[in-house]
Amino acid sequence: MKKRFLVAAAAMLIILFSLAAYIVLYNETAGNEELNYEYIVTNAYPHDINAFTEGLVYESGFLYESTGLYGNSTLRKVELETGEAIQLYSMSPDFFGEGITIFNDQIIQLTWLENKGFVYEKDNFELLKNFSYPYEGWGITTDGENLIMSDGTATLHFLDPKSFQEIGTVEVHDASGPVTMLNELEYVKGDVYANIFEQKRIAIINVQTGEVKGWIDLAGLRDPSEVDLNNVLNGIAYDVDGDRLFVTGKRWTQLFEIKLVTFD
Repeated sequence: MKKRFLVAAAAMLIILFSLAAYIVLYNETAGNEELNYEYIVTNAYPHDINAFTEGLVYESGFLYESTGLYGNSTLRKVELETGEAIQLYSMSPDFFGEGITIFNDQIIQLTWLENKGFVYEKDNFELLKNFSYPYEGWGITTDGENLIMSDGTATLHFLDPKSFQEIGTVEVHDASGPVTMLNELEYVKGDVYANIFEQKRIAIINVQTGEVKGWIDLAGLRDPSEVDLNNVLNGIAYDVDGDRLFVTGKRWTQLFEIKLVTFD
């Protein structure tokens, strides 16, 4: 009788532990479900149709933009309301400009295939130094401590902002597997927002794990310049003080301020 009781008690404990493990696993899975976002356009601003946008940042009331194409790559300071470049630095025709970020009042700009980045004084665009990296340069942002860089694959590279040496990586993935073609990046409220090359959506990435927390569907956002298939969606900027999100594209005529709304 005692043995049967012990066996029954052990079986009950196994069932209870299994149920508890299932509940924990279910809650973790449910908590990690991707959120899907649509958008509302709250403002539209002029954008230079000659600007092949590769990098975009908003700081202290101005946009800072990096444009690409050999012979036409620039770094520029842009008035939001007019779209006019009030300061412009033309790169050597040997370089294809890519992503930019601002760290400690210095602008850091990547190049595409040249394995070289540049550091400028933010106020006057004085070129201070350059640095190298062993992969393609696509997008770059910062979490305030490190630089975070994309190279067109599913990998995000973390760089020391002083030495520009790689200090870590994370592989970006969603429920379907690796998310490749990560392009322009922006750090927003603890996450990295990433354009996906030639797609009209933005991935919201947990920068610690690489997990895609959500997708922003921008399929309905259109610009007349898109008759040229090279003029794809690219460019994300975030106004920290005003909590505003801006998006644009390569040679688009407009830059859009959008508000995100969730949908099932």
